[in-house]
Amino acid sequence: MNMQTGMKLSVAETALCEAYDHALGELPGDGAVLAARDTLISDFKDAGLPTRRVEAWHYTDLKALLRAVPAFDPAASAAKTSPLVEGSSVLSVVNGVADARATASGVTVRTFKDALADGTAAEGLAARDRDDAIGRINGAFVRDGFVLDLPAGTELEAPLEIQTVQNAGQTHTRFPVTFGANTKGTIVERHVAVGETAAFVTSISDIALGDGAEITWIIFQAQGAVDTHLGQIRITLGTDAKLRLYVINAGGKLVRQEVHVVVAGEGADLKLRGINLLGGETHTDVTFTVGHDVPNTTSTEVIRNVIFDRARGVFQGQIRVAPDAQKTDAKMSCNTLLLSDEADFSAKPELEIFADDVQCGHGATVIDIDHVQLFYLMARGIPENKARAMLVNAFVAEIVEELEDEPLVEALEGVIAVWLEKHA
Repeated sequence: MNMQTGMKLSVAETALCEAYDHALGELPGDGAVLAARDTLISDFKDAGLPTRRVEAWHYTDLKALLRAVPAFDPAASAAKTSPLVEGSSVLSVVNGVADARATASGVTVRTFKDALADGTAAEGLAARDRDDAIGRINGAFVRDGFVLDLPAGTELEAPLEIQTVQNAGQTHTRFPVTFGANTKGTIVERHVAVGETAAFVTSISDIALGDGAEITWIIFQAQGAVDTHLGQIRITLGTDAKLRLYVINAGGKLVRQEVHVVVAGEGADLKLRGINLLGGETHTDVTFTVGHDVPNTTSTEVIRNVIFDRARGVFQGQIRVAPDAQKTDAKMSCNTLLLSDEADFSAKPELEIFADDVQCGHGATVIDIDHVQLFYLMARGIPENKARAMLVNAFVAEIVEELEDEPLVEALEGVIAVWLEKHA
């Protein structure tokens, strides 16, 4: 049962409703956008934050976990940071405000604030379904972001980094991106925090890959230790489109990253790779759905999790195969290194298949470090903490190395090594 009725609003729910009332006169948008926002906040008031009774949120009781929401803080200061990969083009959003002067070669760039102002963003301000808390909150409060369009045949010579930098308060951003036919390139969607004051961040990316497009999209989330990050990416793949999607979580106190993919064109291929580095008392949830709607498509999902201290992780993955989607080849695996007796990880892989000529499978493992391998390294003079870090790094490095882009691999291996040095 997914309905929540007659419930008293929590502190966080009340804060969000009051924040909307206070910000209404400042939120950009024409009449159509305002109507969409009002609908979303009304639905939010009726449904509230999801609890464990909502199946999609069973392992992340947002009503219980989100105990407070910081107010908007216009006085907070921050600045854009150097890109993850040297030489990248950077489109930055700092404390919720997009750089209106930012450009990228071969890409049509427009701020989402402008799309709100002229009403072209109104159609996209809708929840995916009745359980879409992220869509409701983000759509009600979103102020800025970027609208990107890559014309057919465009090939990006260097990575394009969409960078959000947050210091305290709230930020709600959106990034609709359209890749024309036969486009190629690498996009880094990067979320970082500065300062130590709690922040509340939501972000939605809507991306559409045209026929024959070949895109690598990397989500790198490194919010602060007391921050809440609610992210969502919605993807549609055209005929023969190929997407390599990497999701890397290495920060945040409360994190939910949703990935929703519709494989709409024959010959399309999705490769999802995820790395979750969890320490302290963080709660990180990666929820993934892929719908194979047409014949002759493929997808593979591999998630690697490293859990220290009292952290809690969640992976929910669902592969749906429509009745007409014959010859679908879809596989999903979730592998976890559980390195503390107080840590916890929940994995829920699902298959929903309505076609009979398919190859589909899923699996999940939870293990500790192999003590034979640990002994082997220590016997050669390597200190135990260093040996553990080497084994953990090898566990996740295998995923990163699939990128086969040396500067990008080195950059990601660097941030992973820094995180492991701190926690391992």
